[in-house]
Amino acid sequence: MVAVINVPDKVSLDGLEEKWSAAWEERGVYRFDDSVPAEAIYSIDTPPPTVSGSLHIGHVFSYAHADIIARYQRMQGREVFYPVGWDDNGVPTERRVQNYFSVRCDPSLNYEPNLIPDTESKELRPVSRANFIELCEQLTQLDEQVYELLWRRIGLSVDWSLTYTTVGTRSRQVSQAAFLDLLEKGEIYQSSSPTLWDVDFQTAVAQAELEDRPVAGKYHRIRFGLPDGGELEIETSRPELLPACVGLVVHPDDRRYQSLIGKEALTPLFGAPVKVIAHPLADPEKGTGAAMVCTFGDLTDVTWWREGQLPLRVIMGRDGRLLENIVFGSEEFPSVNPERANGFYAEIARRRSVAARERIAELLTESGDLLGTPTAVQHAVKFYEKGDRPLEVVASRQWFLRLLPHRDAFLARGKELEWLPSHMQVRYENWVSGLNADWNLSRQRFFGIPIPLWYPVDQGGDIDYERPIVPRREDLPVDPLSQAPGGFDEGQRGVPGGFVADPDVMDTWATSSLSPQLAGGWLDNPSRYAKVFPMDLRPQGQEIIRTWLFYTMVRSELGFNDLPFKRALISGFVLDPDRKKMSKSKGNVVTPMPLVERFGADALRYWAAGGRPGVDTAADEGQMKIGRRLAIKIANATKFVLGTLDRTGSTGTPAVVHPVDAGFLMVLDEALRDATVKLDRNDYTGALETIEQCFWEFCDDYLELVKVRAYGDPVGTDLPLVSFSEDGRASALATLRSASELLLRALAPYQPFVTEEAWSWFHQDSIHRNAWPQPGEGPRALGLSVSADEPEEPNYASIEVFRAAQSVLAEVRKVKSEHKVSPKAPVDKLVVSAPVDRLKAIGDALSDLSAAGVIREVELSEVDDATTIGVEIGQG
Repeated sequence: MVAVINVPDKVSLDGLEEKWSAAWEERGVYRFDDSVPAEAIYSIDTPPPTVSGSLHIGHVFSYAHADIIARYQRMQGREVFYPVGWDDNGVPTERRVQNYFSVRCDPSLNYEPNLIPDTESKELRPVSRANFIELCEQLTQLDEQVYELLWRRIGLSVDWSLTYTTVGTRSRQVSQAAFLDLLEKGEIYQSSSPTLWDVDFQTAVAQAELEDRPVAGKYHRIRFGLPDGGELEIETSRPELLPACVGLVVHPDDRRYQSLIGKEALTPLFGAPVKVIAHPLADPEKGTGAAMVCTFGDLTDVTWWREGQLPLRVIMGRDGRLLENIVFGSEEFPSVNPERANGFYAEIARRRSVAARERIAELLTESGDLLGTPTAVQHAVKFYEKGDRPLEVVASRQWFLRLLPHRDAFLARGKELEWLPSHMQVRYENWVSGLNADWNLSRQRFFGIPIPLWYPVDQGGDIDYERPIVPRREDLPVDPLSQAPGGFDEGQRGVPGGFVADPDVMDTWATSSLSPQLAGGWLDNPSRYAKVFPMDLRPQGQEIIRTWLFYTMVRSELGFNDLPFKRALISGFVLDPDRKKMSKSKGNVVTPMPLVERFGADALRYWAAGGRPGVDTAADEGQMKIGRRLAIKIANATKFVLGTLDRTGSTGTPAVVHPVDAGFLMVLDEALRDATVKLDRNDYTGALETIEQCFWEFCDDYLELVKVRAYGDPVGTDLPLVSFSEDGRASALATLRSASELLLRALAPYQPFVTEEAWSWFHQDSIHRNAWPQPGEGPRALGLSVSADEPEEPNYASIEVFRAAQSVLAEVRKVKSEHKVSPKAPVDKLVVSAPVDRLKAIGDALSDLSAAGVIREVELSEVDDATTIGVEIGQG
């Protein structure tokens, strides 16, 4: 039964977000109950967005999809484990702090208490590592508050008490424990080897963080000398790396060069002897078919160097400049003419790549070793996805996690996962199959999770990297740069017989990939973790399949021997009005808060719900306006229904006796069954389309048909066909009440604010803790039966009465519109010719039809073929 009805005089959407987000938090509506059994839990592993500025509409788009599913599962009786996290860790955070506070980190400086940075300064002030980390924490906390405000305004039904970050104490403990577990298993190893390096961010970069960008360059044809006086020509876009040349490579089947394989050539200018090797990756069709191998120009050079067992000659520094102290004639840099070679190298030392390239080309021209004019080309060059300059390959000591030996296992796990949509699985498989390196876990930054290791220093002062000092699990988390390992004190740091700290932090994905463990409580709440892991759902964007999704699969497989989640819901991209992908670099990103202010959160969620998994969707304000119109109609329709119930002083009888009422309840039940099936398949878009269509049928057709009967108002004597009983009126009231409640509950996952507001007008509890409409619930509650043979199928005979009345009323409206008369204008005569079943259905609805259409006379005639409807409208 309906509780006390308390409808406001004026219905408004203004202020609903603030009102209800505060009420939900105060009442703990979305608080997760740890005590429930595992089988009653639905767990969601939400992406922790990078806290480095502001969220954009793409975040709202994908997070709204997950929230619709969370709300549906909660209403289906599941206890929803739905935390949110913030990714404070990473290069973007450090860059933002650097720009915001006008500072740069200098680890050699001492900590300065009560540091107040000058944010207006145009020069970057050097600060200590401890001060820099403090500023990072300060700014990320401010950003997190802004992010949380947006999520609350959007209506995410998360449990805010479960919020985690990727840099906090718990994250450090989890990340370091997982690192040490894999180190113990032999899955993590350290190596001094070629590493992709960003010269601006001054850090190593992993394969998953790369992107190819077209760059204008030039191919230089260069002549190498052969011992017999002959020549071998190669083409290269990076002649500045000629001093680092360690070999020439040709395809083993290229007949032009087969006689040279295994022999030596001399580099121009520098006179270094280099071996000619064969390798299948050499392309006979590219340039001359021969290429120089430098340590290192790109990742292909690394492959040729490693497999050809060539020497190492490093000339590129981590700052992007050619090293200064290179000596030709040494063991590392042999030369047949050291004095000449050193003179040439002095011309390019300490120059950046582009400047060195120009100068070496001039020197090659002067020596006669540059053949012809360099050819302009556009070629793909590897960049760090957040960087501005091409990556270099430098030699450095890094930590790696083994990927290549486990490729088959990762592919097998990908097949176990349910992909929404299914074609996204191919993107994952292509990425895994294309892996060519292990995961570089370490980063040369300051604000991150420290590598939890120290290294002993022998009596000669050499660091022993082969025997790292490992902390005890109970001592985690640790900061090796500020803490001494067990058995040592600070006075032994950096001295013979003492220790040194590993200076690096982990890749941000090394922590984000543990989001199920961070959120679920792997270390601090193992009983809860056992219930929620593996997670039921991973919602995310398609652009991070190769990073967040893949890395989470990796950590779960190698660390926990399981899938991290059962299904992955992959969102499409959000496009601008010109249907171009939004990105900060293009300057076409839309921020969501102004849209919330203009249209309301429910309208924004409605737009988002129209984006099917994996389908790119435009940020369409037209759809947001439609969503706002829907929210307003929900409020107004509920107010009308409650006003009718309140006005009549009755909540109706528990039984429905009128065929139009029964018909609409069956239509509604059919729609809700269909929506349930779709939502069970995570088809939130299709479910909304079904629910919304039925809602508008309720407002535009059913309400109009029963309005007079529900009010019980007398109708003019010129409508002799209109006659209603008290039972008929009670039947309409009961149906209005039931349909309103069912539709509000069905729309609640999509438009949570207006549905909660409307529900509160006649209920004390939250709609979001009420049950999702169950099959047959509406009809059965009001005394209607469904088919005994097929209890899950609605009674289509009843549906036909409502459908017949609906079609006749539509025709009446159409004719009135064509005649440009008021909808309340009387119809002199309605003529219907139809088969007998159709006529009976119309006859059962005749009183409601006559009242709704203001029809004075009806003529029904039986025919065998299709229904025809005639409407006669008088002049007065």
